[in-house]
Amino acid sequence: MANTLLVVDDLSDWNPYYPSEQVISFEHYLASEHTYPEQRVRVINLCSSYAYLSDGYYCSLLAEARNHHVIPSVKVINDLGKNALYRLQLEDFTQPLARAFKKQTRQSEFKLYSYFGNTPETDFQDLARRLFERFPCPVLEITLHFNQQWEITDLNAVSPRSLDDTMQTLFAEALDKFSKKVWRKGRTRKAARYDLAVLINPLEKLPPSNRGALKKFIDVGRQMGIDVELITQKHYGRIPEFDGLFIRETTAIDHHTYRFAKKAEAEGLMVIDDPTSILRCANKVYLADLFRTHKVPTPKTWILHKGNLEHLDKLEATAGYPVVIKIPDGSFSRGIVKVNNRQELDIKVAELFEQSALLLAQEFLYTDFDWRIGIFNNKALYACRYFMVKNHWQIYRHGASRTDSGSFATLPTFEVP
Repeated sequence: MANTLLVVDDLSDWNPYYPSEQVISFEHYLASEHTYPEQRVRVINLCSSYAYLSDGYYCSLLAEARNHHVIPSVKVINDLGKNALYRLQLEDFTQPLARAFKKQTRQSEFKLYSYFGNTPETDFQDLARRLFERFPCPVLEITLHFNQQWEITDLNAVSPRSLDDTMQTLFAEALDKFSKKVWRKGRTRKAARYDLAVLINPLEKLPPSNRGALKKFIDVGRQMGIDVELITQKHYGRIPEFDGLFIRETTAIDHHTYRFAKKAEAEGLMVIDDPTSILRCANKVYLADLFRTHKVPTPKTWILHKGNLEHLDKLEATAGYPVVIKIPDGSFSRGIVKVNNRQELDIKVAELFEQSALLLAQEFLYTDFDWRIGIFNNKALYACRYFMVKNHWQIYRHGASRTDSGSFATLPTFEVP
C-alpha cells in the first residue's frame, strides 16, 4: 500500500481538521528525503501558496525529484499560474459548460469551488470533475463569466487555510473520499497491503468479466490483503489513489480505457492491460505481421487495403471459400464475418472498409474450440477452451434480440498439448 502524506506549511494549519500522522510540515518533508526509500509515496501538497519558488512550489518539485506522486504537479502549478497556458486547455469545455448552465439562471459572473473534483453545486459536478482531471488540484476556484455564452475566465489553486467553516467541511469530506485510507475516524478493519482499482463498464453487453467473476476476484483480493474497488470511466481523477489498475472493460486505442492505462502508468501504478499491450494486442494487423515476422504458425492470412480492390481477385484465387474477413480491432466475435462467395465478399468488404482502411482475410479452419492461454510475467498461469456456439462457427453468435455464447472448460497448463 502506498504511503500518503499531506504536506502543510505548518502543523497548526491543520488544526480545524482531524489529526493524522500523515499530516507533516513542509520543513519535515524537506528533511525526509531518505525516509521512504522503497515505498510508493503519494503527496497531497496543501501549502498555502504555489507561487514560483514558494514552499508549495518546492514541495511539488521535490516530490517529483523523489519520484513521489504529487498533487498538484509542477506542470499543473505552472499551467494555473499563467492564464494563456490553461486557457488553451479549456477549448473543449464549451459543451460541458452548456450542460451545466442548462437549468441555471445565474448572473453574469460567479465563482465555483471544486474540492478534489467535487462540488456541492450538483449541476456543475461533471464540470468540476472534468476540470480536476485536466488540472488535478486539491481546491480549485473557478470563475465563470457570461459573454454571449458561458466561459471559464479564471482558475486559481486555493489554500485550504483560506477556507471558511462551510468550505472546510466540504474540503474534509472530499479529501476523505479522495484518499479514504489516510485519516478516517474509527477505522477498525485491518489496512490492506495494496489498493487495486478494477475498471469496468456496468453497461457493457459483453464485458471481459461478469459480475460473478468480479465478486470472486474481490473476495480473493480480500483474503490476500488487497483492497479491490470497482471503478468506472467517471473515476479517472481517482487513479492516483491506487497502487494498481486492472482493466476489465474491452480495451481500444481511441477509447477511455487507453487513457486510463496511460494515466495509471504515468502515476507509477501496476497496470493490466498496460498501454503498450493495448497498442499491440488491440490490432490484428499488427499481430498478423508480428506472427509472420517470428514465424508463429497461424491460419493463412492476407491484409486487404481499401485503396486496392485487386486484392480481392487474388484472395479469391488463392484462398477460395469460405473465407473469414475481420476488422483489425474487433472483439467478442464482432466485426468478423464469414463469406461463401464473391457476392458476399464484395458486400461485406465494402461494409467493413467503412470502419478501417485495412482488413484481414483468413482461411477458414473449423475447430470445436479456441485455446486461451493466460500469461503473466512470462509464465503461463492458466489454460481455457472456449467452445463454439452450437451449430455456429464462432464462440459468440450475435442475433437481433440476443447474443448466445459457447461453453468453456478450464484446465491446468500441464494438460495443454
